[in-house]
Amino acid sequence: MKNKFQKLLIDFYLRNDVTQVSKDLLGKFLITNIDGIKTSGMITEVEAYNGITDKASHAFGGRRTARTEAMYSTGGVAYVYLCYGIHHLFNVVTNEKNIPHAVLIRAIEPVNGIDEMLRRRNMNTLQPRLTSGPGSMSAALGIKVSESGLDLTGNKIFIEDRGILIEEENIFSTKRIGVDYAEEDSLLNYRFYIKGNKFISKP
Repeated sequence: MKNKFQKLLIDFYLRNDVTQVSKDLLGKFLITNIDGIKTSGMITEVEAYNGITDKASHAFGGRRTARTEAMYSTGGVAYVYLCYGIHHLFNVVTNEKNIPHAVLIRAIEPVNGIDEMLRRRNMNTLQPRLTSGPGSMSAALGIKVSESGLDLTGNKIFIEDRGILIEEENIFSTKRIGVDYAEEDSLLNYRFYIKGNKFISKP
């Protein structure tokens, strides 16, 4: 039987509408091969960041630092940064080179390697908090800041299409979480999640 799992290729990431890419990532599968261990889950919640015009983006106004340089790469790489010096937050860079669009992956529904995810999170039983919230998700998948700039069409961290289509009526959109500093841009409905899925972070 032909394998229906298809790794997302560069064309998926190069599109110029970051909100559409964000919604299209829902129902895709984020896979990591860290220290020889494979873990994965279905993406259930994302947030869009619209580059230099978005006050919530690290690239607002064209800011470029050593930390954010990955955002200016050609789409299809990882942008991972530390939040509060503790949480490693995983973003997918989109659009063409020097257009710093990014999608924060906020939550997944665990599928493969659940025992390893539990070990990494010091948990004993599968609960939504295992992979709900971007810091928890990255910890469960073994993603760290050292992966920032990584090519997402490679084999260490990548995203697969497994034939699941989330219909528009099953996608909720709300304000993003924790971006009150972004003034009017904090009101943009750039957070998207799958209706009814319990693996969703809490505002």
